[in-house]
Amino acid sequence: MPLDRTTTERIVAANGRHAQDTGSAEVQIALLTERIEGLTGHLQTFKQDNHSRRGLLKLVGQRRRLLTFLRREDVARHAALTEKLGLRR
Repeated sequence: MPLDRTTTERIVAANGRHAQDTGSAEVQIALLTERIEGLTGHLQTFKQDNHSRRGLLKLVGQRRRLLTFLRREDVARHAALTEKLGLRR
Protein backbone atom coordinates (compact mmCIF):
# COMPACT_ATOMS: atom_id res chain seq x y z
CA MET A 1 0.00 0.00 0.00
CA PRO A 2 1.53 3.33 -1.00
CA LEU A 3 2.10 6.12 1.49
CA ASP A 4 -0.18 9.13 1.42
CA ARG A 5 1.13 12.45 0.18
CA THR A 6 1.46 14.16 3.57
CA THR A 7 3.49 11.29 5.02
CA THR A 8 5.78 11.28 2.01
CA GLU A 9 6.29 15.05 2.19
CA ARG A 10 7.03 14.83 5.92
CA ILE A 11 9.63 12.10 5.39
CA VAL A 12 11.27 13.95 2.48
CA ALA A 13 11.44 17.15 4.54
CA ALA A 14 12.99 15.32 7.49
CA ASN A 15 15.55 13.27 5.54
CA GLY A 16 16.19 15.09 2.27
CA ARG A 17 19.18 17.23 1.49
CA HIS A 18 16.93 19.95 0.03
CA ALA A 19 13.19 20.56 -0.38
CA GLN A 20 12.72 18.60 -3.62
CA ASP A 21 15.07 15.73 -2.77
CA THR A 22 13.24 12.46 -3.37
CA GLY A 23 16.01 10.37 -4.88
CA SER A 24 18.79 10.35 -2.32
CA ALA A 25 19.50 7.11 -0.51
CA GLU A 26 18.49 8.59 2.84
CA VAL A 27 15.01 9.53 1.61
CA GLN A 28 14.49 6.19 -0.13
CA ILE A 29 15.54 4.27 2.98
CA ALA A 30 13.26 6.38 5.19
CA LEU A 31 10.29 5.84 2.85
CA LEU A 32 10.94 2.09 2.74
CA THR A 33 11.19 2.02 6.53
CA GLU A 34 7.79 3.69 6.84
CA ARG A 35 6.22 1.16 4.44
CA ILE A 36 7.90 -1.74 6.27
CA GLU A 37 6.52 -0.55 9.60
CA GLY A 38 3.02 -0.35 8.12
CA LEU A 39 3.22 -3.84 6.66
CA THR A 40 4.61 -5.23 9.90
CA GLY A 41 1.56 -3.96 11.77
CA HIS A 42 -0.72 -5.42 9.12
CA LEU A 43 0.95 -8.83 9.36
CA GLN A 44 0.65 -8.89 13.14
CA THR A 45 -3.11 -8.70 12.67
CA PHE A 46 -3.40 -10.93 9.59
CA LYS A 47 -0.89 -13.71 10.22
CA GLN A 48 -1.88 -15.81 7.20
CA ASP A 49 -1.44 -13.05 4.60
CA ASN A 50 1.47 -14.60 2.72
CA HIS A 51 1.19 -12.29 -0.27
CA SER A 52 1.84 -9.24 1.88
CA ARG A 53 4.60 -11.13 3.68
CA ARG A 54 6.40 -11.62 0.37
CA GLY A 55 6.07 -7.91 -0.39
CA LEU A 56 7.48 -7.12 3.05
CA LEU A 57 10.50 -9.35 2.43
CA LYS A 58 11.12 -7.63 -0.91
CA LEU A 59 11.00 -4.20 0.76
CA VAL A 60 13.39 -5.31 3.51
CA GLY A 61 15.83 -6.63 0.90
CA GLN A 62 15.64 -3.41 -1.09
CA ARG A 63 16.26 -1.33 2.03
CA ARG A 64 19.21 -3.56 2.94
CA ARG A 65 20.79 -3.04 -0.48
CA LEU A 66 20.36 0.74 -0.18
CA LEU A 67 21.89 0.69 3.31
CA THR A 68 24.86 -1.28 1.99
CA PHE A 69 25.31 1.24 -0.81
CA LEU A 70 25.14 4.14 1.64
CA ARG A 71 27.64 2.52 4.00
CA ARG A 72 30.03 1.95 1.08
CA GLU A 73 29.71 5.56 -0.11
CA ASP A 74 29.69 7.48 3.18
CA VAL A 75 29.95 5.81 6.58
CA ALA A 76 29.02 8.96 8.50
CA ARG A 77 25.73 9.42 6.61
CA HIS A 78 24.97 5.72 7.11
CA ALA A 79 25.58 5.93 10.86
CA ALA A 80 23.48 9.09 11.21
CA LEU A 81 20.57 7.60 9.28
CA THR A 82 20.51 4.27 11.12
CA GLU A 83 20.59 6.16 14.43
CA LYS A 84 17.81 8.51 13.30
CA LEU A 85 15.52 5.72 12.03
CA GLY A 86 16.36 3.35 14.87
CA LEU A 87 17.61 0.57 12.63
CA ARG A 88 19.81 -2.20 13.93
CA ARG A 89 23.31 -2.84 12.56
